[in-house]
Amino acid sequence: MNFPASFSLCRIGCLTSVLALVPPWLLRAEPLLQTRPLEWPEADLSSRLMDGAHHFVERKIDESAASRGARWTRDFSSAEAYTKSIEPNRQRWKSVIGVVDARLPAGMERYGDEAAPALVAETARYRVYQVRWPVLDGVWGSGLLVEPKTAAVAGAVVVPDAGQTPEQLLGLAPGIAAEAQGARRLAENGFTLVLPVTISRAKLVTDDAQIRASDQTYREWIYRQAFHLGRHVVGYEVQIVLAAVDWLRAHRGAAIKIAVCGHAEGGLTALSAAAADPRIEVALVSGYFDSRQNGWAEPIYRNIWGRLREFGDAEIAALVLPRALVIEHSPVPHVTAHKGEVQTADFARVRAEVARIETGALFKRPALVRSDGGPYAAEALARLTTELGVAALAPLSAELPVEQRRAFQPTERHGRLFKEMEEHVQRLVQKSEHVREAAFLYTVMPALADNKWSTEARHPTQPVEKFVAGAKRYRELMAEEAMGRFDEALRPFAARSRKISETAKWTAYDVVLDVFPEFFAWGILVVPKDLQPGERRPVVVCQHGRNGVPRNLLDGNTSGYDNVAAKLADRGFIAFAPHNLYRGEDRYRWLGRKANTIHATLFSFIIASHDQILRWLETLPFVDGNRIAFYGLSYGGETAVRVPPLLEKYCLSICSGDFNQWTRKVAATDLPFGFMRTIEWEMPYWNLGNTFDYAEMAYLMVPRPFMVERGHLDRVSRDQWVAHEYAKVRWLYAQLGLADRTAITFFQGGHAMRAEGTFDFLHQHLHWPKPAGT
Repeated sequence: MNFPASFSLCRIGCLTSVLALVPPWLLRAEPLLQTRPLEWPEADLSSRLMDGAHHFVERKIDESAASRGARWTRDFSSAEAYTKSIEPNRQRWKSVIGVVDARLPAGMERYGDEAAPALVAETARYRVYQVRWPVLDGVWGSGLLVEPKTAAVAGAVVVPDAGQTPEQLLGLAPGIAAEAQGARRLAENGFTLVLPVTISRAKLVTDDAQIRASDQTYREWIYRQAFHLGRHVVGYEVQIVLAAVDWLRAHRGAAIKIAVCGHAEGGLTALSAAAADPRIEVALVSGYFDSRQNGWAEPIYRNIWGRLREFGDAEIAALVLPRALVIEHSPVPHVTAHKGEVQTADFARVRAEVARIETGALFKRPALVRSDGGPYAAEALARLTTELGVAALAPLSAELPVEQRRAFQPTERHGRLFKEMEEHVQRLVQKSEHVREAAFLYTVMPALADNKWSTEARHPTQPVEKFVAGAKRYRELMAEEAMGRFDEALRPFAARSRKISETAKWTAYDVVLDVFPEFFAWGILVVPKDLQPGERRPVVVCQHGRNGVPRNLLDGNTSGYDNVAAKLADRGFIAFAPHNLYRGEDRYRWLGRKANTIHATLFSFIIASHDQILRWLETLPFVDGNRIAFYGLSYGGETAVRVPPLLEKYCLSICSGDFNQWTRKVAATDLPFGFMRTIEWEMPYWNLGNTFDYAEMAYLMVPRPFMVERGHLDRVSRDQWVAHEYAKVRWLYAQLGLADRTAITFFQGGHAMRAEGTFDFLHQHLHWPKPAGT
């Protein structure tokens, strides 16, 4: 018997009387009640779902350029009005590249010894010093300072590419052709220059075999840990540039004009710095400017959270206006890796992106210069000097600066900066717990801070209603800013199903539901055969982990899952085992990478999928929509602390084999089992370390029951970490008078669903009787 897709028992006025007419055999029909036949092969469903998700996010990326303008309110009536109107966008740009820390007071330290004197080189026109300057706590810019022997005509920070040294830009070391030594030419023409070190894109050199196997570059190593703490390798390098600008302003006064120049990776830094700081009068960006619609295919260390939602390169250029911007199209090193690629941009595409820059009637469009021979061509430098209002540059002289340091190793200098950035992030990791507590827990309910440190023998509990009301905005913050969500309405279910397995106690169906036009949800519904007409039962949604499929939980006899969905159905529960997208290794990582460009994540898909599943389950006549629980292992356990806290239709959640001190797990560099040492480059989520660790996510379950399942031998974490993080959850539930609604169970075993204490928890809180003898 097959009902049309539009048919819904829920639309019939007297639901109870209708259910009484539904015979038990109809609840086990093929296809399932109120669904159409599913014709796609089961073996194709996982890859088909992944393909659809990629098609969907690529469409959203394509649409991003057209919708970007809604996030801008430009006022072109005057330069002052314009600058004021774009200030919110400037602040958001600084935020997403991690320029959020106050810099230290300006300074510039020349340093050296007999083997490596502070005076690096001297010509008839200028002197070169090795210098360092304070940037952030423990982070110093380092590189070269060029001081002209006459009054400086202007100041500039010249940022090398990630494969260059400051010395190469001045001709002090080989590697760059004379005609591309832009810094040397500026030095000969009276500029005060600061040339900072750029973090290398080379493969990370380490004695640690585990880290070597993760195949990271120096830039990626900083990116991974910093991204999770709301910082970025790009942001650190921008801060270094801006600290140099601080010194130039303090050293030369307000009268001197300041430029920033950069090539390739240095061009990204230069453009970002000029966008961030209006004190920079002119920017020369060489070999970087482009359309970023395919920016997700660039190296992972260029990943910037949500940039295409608000910022293509044209929009970043808009943050430089009405100041001058010179864009030089020039060749860049071809970078290839399995995590992204860089090659010289197509000139027509660059020209089209420049044409997108909105200038109004008052402002001059940024200059676009084409240089096929290399960076810092004569025309680009001429545009720079014209905008700075200084005399035309004389050609390069024949006099080369001569290196005077006998024992200088650029790798040692780079290593110091690299270590300083890492240590800065690691201090943020250590502080993050207190940041999260202050920002969430004690903001929602300040009285909890007094409770925590009370010395009284007895203390009253706090009103749970007050906490729940105060936590609503944090649920919204987690959904929008931490996980991200798509601005697209869910489609009608168009449910399709087929029977795939059957025992004496239950029948199992593949079920497919539309979610978005290209994206669908898939899972296995397991229906007990002893359902009575009109009866509504609780559902347990059972979630597989990384590289799993729904049948692992039904009849796959897979280690760790123990056929949990089938065992629950044997106990009389309805079970549903959805498919999540973390299968296929880099296919799901690239999906998350694409989603990041539009302010979304892998969990943006997963949350939407579960939302649709919950909505559909509620329509089934044998489901009690108020008793739908979640139980997930591994990546499914990760789902347990990200999805049920946000989707309140889940009445209960159990996290198995994953509960953790997540910020340390993702971003700490001293842990043998941390993600900094693995191939899992998708694990950092923007600024999550300062907003939500597992305790804070679990707080959003209040007042619903929440449980953790932990095997003593599970290498995902350590017992003491799990216990420490869970203790915060237990403490909060206790302060709210809900201690009986949370639990943790430990067992002697590894990464698995033991399904003992967890089954008891499900029976207790779903109010479903345990079978006799269990």
